[in-house]
Order: sequence, then structure tokens, then C-alpha cells
Amino acid sequence: MANWDTKYIVTELKASVGDAPWTPVFTTKESNRVLSLDSQVLKGAFYVESAWFWPGKWPETKGEEGTIGEHSHEYPEVVAFIGSDPNDVTSLCGEVEMWIDGKQNIIDKSFLAFIPAGIRHGPLRIRKVDRAIFHFTAGMGTSYT
Repeated sequence: MANWDTKYIVTELKASVGDAPWTPVFTTKESNRVLSLDSQVLKGAFYVESAWFWPGKWPETKGEEGTIGEHSHEYPEVVAFIGSDPNDVTSLCGEVEMWIDGKQNIIDKSFLAFIPAGIRHGPLRIRKVDRAIFHFTAGMGTSYT
């Protein structure tokens, strides 16, 4: 029988990421948030959010509501997108457009992006999903601000 200490282990999804105006809207046909963590979930924790993005008509079905707008944080952040092809783990299985410090990046490989505190980033758009893509973001702040 499985058993874990809820002081350290999170298995339930926090209902809301936060009140950021750039938070995109997705349906469960397009993606599923998996787990999230911050100091409201576990005292002292930093911000982490994870999701799966599913194949479909990207970006045609989302328009601007599927875009994370330009913003910055007072803390450093890591943004990751990881493809799910077991025969090529470096393939993103799609394409993501991510602007960092005013420069456009179009990425088709699994990646981690390190965003130092105060650096403007976004817009971020998912341009194509051929096969499931796992996404997570982590920031050294105690909540997503």
C-alpha cells in the first residue's frame, strides 16, 4: 500500500496558478496541468508548475488566448518543454516560440531556458504539437508573481 508524508510530497493540483494577466487558457483537449507547488501548498516551497500539451491544431485553435504575454519576475525562472519520443529524446515533438530579452527563439528540441531575474520574456506560443510535450516552469519566488 502506497504511503507518503504530505509535509513533503504533493499529489494534488493547486486549482489556480495565480492572477497573472498573461496566464493562457487551455481546454483538456489541448493540455492538462499536472501538479503545482508554491508556499501556499507547502510552507517554504518555491514556485513550480507542470503540464502536458497534446497534439492538435496549434496555434490555429488558440489565437492570443493561448499566448503568454511579455513579462518579468523578481526571481530567476526556468522554463522547460520536453518531447515524448522515446526514440529521440532530444526532439521536442513540436515547436515553441519563446521571446527572451527582446529576441525571438523558435525551438524544436527539448529544452530548458534559464531566465535571470528582471529579464523580460514572452510572448511564448506553442506553434505545433505532433506528439505529447511535457512542460514545467520553476521560479525561486514563493509564488508565481
